[in-house]
Amino acid sequence: MARCNVCFRQCEIPEGSLGFCGGRICREDSVTADNYGKITSMALDPIEKKPLRRFHPGSLILSVGSYGCNLRCPFCQNYEISWSKEAEHFRKNSDVVLPEEVAQTALYYQNAGNIGVAFTYNEPLIGYEYIRDTARLVHKLGMKNVLVTNGTAQLPVLQELLPYIDAMNIDLKGFSEEYYKDVLGGDLSTVLKFITEAAKHSHVELTTLIVPGENDSEEEMRQMTRWISELKDIDGRRIGADIPLHVSRFFPRFHMTDREPTEVRHIYRLAEVARENLRYVYTGNC
Repeated sequence: MARCNVCFRQCEIPEGSLGFCGGRICREDSVTADNYGKITSMALDPIEKKPLRRFHPGSLILSVGSYGCNLRCPFCQNYEISWSKEAEHFRKNSDVVLPEEVAQTALYYQNAGNIGVAFTYNEPLIGYEYIRDTARLVHKLGMKNVLVTNGTAQLPVLQELLPYIDAMNIDLKGFSEEYYKDVLGGDLSTVLKFITEAAKHSHVELTTLIVPGENDSEEEMRQMTRWISELKDIDGRRIGADIPLHVSRFFPRFHMTDREPTEVRHIYRLAEVARENLRYVYTGNC
């Protein structure tokens, strides 16, 4: 048995078993990434789809993902590879794509407008070793690395990746500990610490999915964006007001089909509220 130190769960994993995320395994009394190189999705996407609006706009990026996740969002858009019975299929049947192959594929598409590699689709940080190894090679080729994450990881994991990551989109799914714990199975304080450190070293954009009846109040948006506006760079200068926020519309999905899609006008209203504290606020899924 060994302890996994990637996220707040600190799973104690028996030999040969998987942790809560379904992507890490105990082998020979050590926890490693069972999903290392097991790619379930690879596509050349517009950078705006990550979403990143203020990082090389108009470019393309090679997006890769594996399987597994350390949250349990009932509305998950990628549940087939994140957490479901279907995800087990990918664990057993995905081909391994080596870091060298991903880096060379990114380079192959450079003439088509590709700027690098985005680690996305499932929760990439549960397989951070693969990100580290691949991103290092991508940097050596003079290309960029993007991380799309829920931010539910301990700071030593982030510190190991920071030298190789040029931009991140981090989910800040709400601003109450109850919502994170009771609905998402997560930990808000872990995410806030992650964002605070990431903003010191990398281009960061944030995304909040607005779920009716859960995280959709104007007061919560004000509290959240005030907090964002106070973020500082590594030299202690306030940069938070310039961090882009993507306010995204919810649609019924997976295990959360008991409510209607978020009203478009409410998304626009919450975006107005966010602009009280932030300069760059974008609406999504509208």
